[in-house]
Amino acid sequence: MMPELPKDMRLILAHKQSTSARVRFLCFAHGISAFEPLPPLSSFDEATPAPHVVHHPAVYLRAAQERLGLPDGSLKHEPEFVAYVVTPDELIAVCLAVFTSIDPPFAAAEAVGARFIAITEARNFSEVELDLLRHAYPVLV
Repeated sequence: MMPELPKDMRLILAHKQSTSARVRFLCFAHGISAFEPLPPLSSFDEATPAPHVVHHPAVYLRAAQERLGLPDGSLKHEPEFVAYVVTPDELIAVCLAVFTSIDPPFAAAEAVGARFIAITEARNFSEVELDLLRHAYPVLV
């Protein structure tokens, strides 16, 4: 049984190749937010203030590792990035996590119906996801 994840948090999962610095994002059928899509009518404005109470991303990282079938320590939280997406019902925190393996875990991605993409392959994503990627990418390079 998969662990229940906080509904007010999502992750962007990325891999940065240590030798070439190539950055790839894990893309699901619905987009880049792990593991559920952002609700319709979501918007991102970097000036949105943080809520008073936010879940720590460690809970979400452990659950993400489990869903991907990866061992503990396979994902590392990137504390320089946090964004808040406004939805009709709530504020959703979006955190960035980086795979710690030398190569992207392609088999784990495929097992959950996902794949790794370069940021240039995201041009057909929703406006909110493109905005999130534009803010996450500089943190990784």
